Amino acid sequence: MKHMISPSLLASNFMRLQDEVEMINNSEADWFHVDVMDGRFVPNITFGPPVVSSLKKFAQKPLDVHLMIVEPEKYFEDFKNAGADILTIHYEACNHLNRNIQVIHKLGMKAGIALNPHTPVSLLEEMITETDMILIMSVNPGFGGQSFIPGSLSKIERLRNMIEKAGTETLIEVDGGVDITNARALFDAGVNVLVAGSAVFKAPNPTQMISSLRNA
Repeated sequence: MKHMISPSLLASNFMRLQDEVEMINNSEADWFHVDVMDGRFVPNITFGPPVVSSLKKFAQKPLDVHLMIVEPEKYFEDFKNAGADILTIHYEACNHLNRNIQVIHKLGMKAGIALNPHTPVSLLEEMITETDMILIMSVNPGFGGQSFIPGSLSKIERLRNMIEKAGTETLIEVDGGVDITNARALFDAGVNVLVAGSAVFKAPNPTQMISSLRNA
């Protein structure tokens, strides 16, 4: 199973954002993870479509855009036009999840579904064959630098079993408290993509840390 790394720009140095993007371009990272927060679904405000559009001009790898916002369907076209390659929306923020995933696909993007720590994976049983990726939040969303919730490992294992039973190629991504101490265990539990923020951007050598995580 391929191991992938999606460094989270939320933890990058915003004063040197172009340099950080170039570092990721030249690293073993697979995607750029872009956290979009609205101050309503989560208690923080971050990037919007204009920043994603600016990133797209320099990024040489896919933009993995994670919408932590209410009524995400209002902004699908905006993020498509800004350059999002993968658009992940929260189960908890969608009244019509199936319809939303269909719209993301029709716009030409890969579609992901994110689950907060309190949300059981069993609720996605009907959606596993409809989505490209499921993002397990291993911290409560809204802020970077939080500690990994240990129970996330068994949750990931349950999700991996569901995916294998369904016979799909659905990817599992994990976001929150990911670092070199738990990367191997996460891959072993069935994760395909690690989102790493502080572990990468606060490391003495971010490029080397990306490589270490990917090859954990």
